[in-house]
Amino acid sequence: MDSKSSAKFAASVLSRGLARESGALAMWAELVKARLNSLVLLTTLVGFYLADAGPLNWPGLMHALLGVGLLAAGGAALNEWMEREEDGRMPRTQHRPLPSGWMQPRTAFGVGTGLAAVGLGYLAWTCNGLSALLGAVTLGSYLLLYTPLKRRVWWNTWVGAIPGALPPVIGWAAARGSLDAGAWALFGIVACWQMPHFFGIAWMYRDDYARAGFRMLPQFDPTGIRTGRQAVGWTLLLLPVSGLPWYLGLTGDLYLGAAAVLGLAYLGAALQLARQRTDRAARRLFLASILYLPVLLVFLVLDKVRWTP
Repeated sequence: MDSKSSAKFAASVLSRGLARESGALAMWAELVKARLNSLVLLTTLVGFYLADAGPLNWPGLMHALLGVGLLAAGGAALNEWMEREEDGRMPRTQHRPLPSGWMQPRTAFGVGTGLAAVGLGYLAWTCNGLSALLGAVTLGSYLLLYTPLKRRVWWNTWVGAIPGALPPVIGWAAARGSLDAGAWALFGIVACWQMPHFFGIAWMYRDDYARAGFRMLPQFDPTGIRTGRQAVGWTLLLLPVSGLPWYLGLTGDLYLGAAAVLGLAYLGAALQLARQRTDRAARRLFLASILYLPVLLVFLVLDKVRWTP
């Protein structure tokens, strides 16, 4: 083999090795739902930042993010372990580690249990008992209530909004060691935001969900009228709820203006789904939802009013 052929062979071997490593990394990221949990960490960060009255406690923030990150990753892995059969019936989830056969169920269960336990213990050790307790409530409501209810009742989305909206409350508790109206204002914002987000996804993937045995509202609403009304109702409720941080003195007028503009845009996307009831309108609502929350959180941070308890 000449030097040129040797170089090509070495490059080919390296390329295959990198591809395998990249594929394994992608599978692990899928198991712990890394993209979804990045939003969990963002809301936790904002909750901690708004609750921290003095100069930002960077070590405390890092501890809170690490603890919540471990907990969220563990919960995601356990959720995929619980729903591995359903995931195997849906084209959009068949590639996940368990239904694809890349990982054995016992491995996912062990990883998920270990990560969740370490996350809870880490929050209790480095932050405080309240943040760990809220973390346990989040994990329990996600795995023991929301996950099984998805197979039984369409209003499971209402229950699912609870664990989804608790991370900023955990961040608040980690910073302050107590809860007050500001923490619950953040909870209300994320909970209301989630509902139209859920309904947009449920309408787009209604056939997939039906195939898997998940009972979502669009399965009982073939015309889409009820789904559209739910989306509009929750975005309407989000408008006053998103103003609570301003009302409580956590933020200034810049945030209030941004919340109003973003809320009206989100409402417009929900109204479009209610009128058209198409997959395209549902996708627009979904895209509006994933734009709304990060931008709102940025304005919460930028326009925070400094205060002391």
